[in-house]
Amino acid sequence: MMWRRTAEIVVVMIISILLRASAATEGRRNNKGDGEDKSNNNKNKNAYATMMYMGTPRDYEFYVATRVMMRSLLQHQVQADRVVIASVDVPLRWVRAMEVEDGLKVVRVENIYNPYRADNPNDRFKLTMNKLYAWNLVNYERVIMLDADNLFLQNTDELFQCGQFCAVFINPCIFHTGLFVLQPSAEIFKDMLHEVEIRRPNSDGADQGFLGSYFSNLLDMPMFHPPPNGTKLQGQYRLPLGYQMDASYYYLKLRWNVPCGPNSVITFPGAVWMKPWYWWSWPVLPLGFSWHEQRRNSLGYGAEMPMVILEVILYLGIIALTRLARPNFSKLCYRRFDKSVTVYHASLKFLALASILAAYIVPFLLIPYTIHPMVGWSLYLLGSFSLCSIAINAFLLPTLAVLTPCIGIFGVLLVMACPWYKDGVVRALSVFAYAFCASPLLWVSFTRVLATLQVSLEREAFLPSRLNESPPPPGFNKLY
Repeated sequence: MMWRRTAEIVVVMIISILLRASAATEGRRNNKGDGEDKSNNNKNKNAYATMMYMGTPRDYEFYVATRVMMRSLLQHQVQADRVVIASVDVPLRWVRAMEVEDGLKVVRVENIYNPYRADNPNDRFKLTMNKLYAWNLVNYERVIMLDADNLFLQNTDELFQCGQFCAVFINPCIFHTGLFVLQPSAEIFKDMLHEVEIRRPNSDGADQGFLGSYFSNLLDMPMFHPPPNGTKLQGQYRLPLGYQMDASYYYLKLRWNVPCGPNSVITFPGAVWMKPWYWWSWPVLPLGFSWHEQRRNSLGYGAEMPMVILEVILYLGIIALTRLARPNFSKLCYRRFDKSVTVYHASLKFLALASILAAYIVPFLLIPYTIHPMVGWSLYLLGSFSLCSIAINAFLLPTLAVLTPCIGIFGVLLVMACPWYKDGVVRALSVFAYAFCASPLLWVSFTRVLATLQVSLEREAFLPSRLNESPPPPGFNKLY
């Protein structure tokens, strides 16, 4: 009876634990989908919105950037819905992740045909007219439309007090469409579609040129200042520069000092390959680290880490194998052609130099583009070292000379990452001075590699005809 009673108690405890776990799991599911349900219950009158479409070489990178930006808004405790205007060809697994894991409202739309594509052949802008769907979000009183490359520093809900259209002039004469405020209107949306169809003048073949033409008088409008009583303004307004701080302003002073309005949002309108989500953006561009820290604290890097672990195992395996096989590695594959020793020597030198060059290029291409910069650069240096070990052991090259570029790259990273520069000019001069001092060392290493390779070619290990064996017949290939 005692054992039976004990067993009953254990079974009850197990069932209780399972029920609690099931309830907790269900609660987490409800919380993950809470973004949409809560927004429907609270009936938020405003929304932060962005768009997503497919067909560019960097769809995944912008998908990650969108999720990070939207999660950062949640960290800043915005009192508004978060909406993604996604084209119908966006993968369903991405849509589910945004809805379930991020709590976003995803609105599926058909792509708006862009008749200006011939004026802007860049595929990145071919479907930016989808941004016009923001005017069709008529369930909201105000919408803040965003590009994915915005980095929020603080809550910007005061922008919902702005008028029918408000934007920032980064360029003195052209407002930027990376962030703007609008009042949704089905009539304006239909009128815009008509203007697109009849090819309204467009300076850049994308959304910015079209909207600049549609709201051509915005430059003459007054500056927006949020009313203290929280009322919504009417009409059009220019937004202070602090709501769209061009990252290049920071790189000049290495600090923010924008006197026009609160320093709330950073935008990265430059070259696409220097967007902050790429691992090589830091320390080349100091703000890249800020973006990745925001991602680390929100979305994380679970999608990229399996690939990183596989690469680490691969590189460590290469280092171990090349070290163990060093005595015979230089004789793995050897071909000697009696037609011309000079051609043979030149070919082997070219192969050695090409292998060293590949050791510094291949790891860069294999690293997941959106990994954290600290992980990315560490993996790059490890990969370069491991592939350099192949060239070192195969051609019996001096280790330090081959690894000089790797050491130089590590050094320039330290120079760029130094946090004590007075401004961006001093930082640029420091990098230039480092490169000037390091270039002679790089040249000395290069000449030493060539000299060592020439000496090795003249030694018995590289000339089978000098070995204690009869020379092979012409055209004979020997595999050691």
